[in-house]
Amino acid sequence: MSLQKYPAKVLIAFGEAIDGNEKILQWLLKNGFAELAALASAIRGSEKAFEWLMKHGYPHLGALDAAIDGSEKAYQWLATHKQALLVIFADACRDKEYARRWLREKQLDIFIRLAVKIHTLRNNQVWDYHKIHF
Repeated sequence: MSLQKYPAKVLIAFGEAIDGNEKILQWLLKNGFAELAALASAIRGSEKAFEWLMKHGYPHLGALDAAIDGSEKAYQWLATHKQALLVIFADACRDKEYARRWLREKQLDIFIRLAVKIHTLRNNQVWDYHKIHF
């Protein structure tokens, strides 16, 4: 499913999971949104969650995680597979103003909020691999 097709409340919950809210992460898992729980965990640094995405039919979300990290290969994969929103979203997460402007123009404000959360997380994250889990 395209990220744009999720209900707003689910995207808000996804944002809370990105922030590290374990209760909301569990809600996503138990309510049919395991892919968003895995993406939130992958964004927070879980290799296991990234592998889950790739193994369970969500390569576009795995590629999004890698593109957020700046992987050119992931950007190309997303573009080749016509995932334009995910390419723009990855750039917005990397604090690219043109991407945030594009999201604003398309009235996709929730994605701007998510991008700010992800950018803040990635810039302030101290990696403790003992705490990463999914």
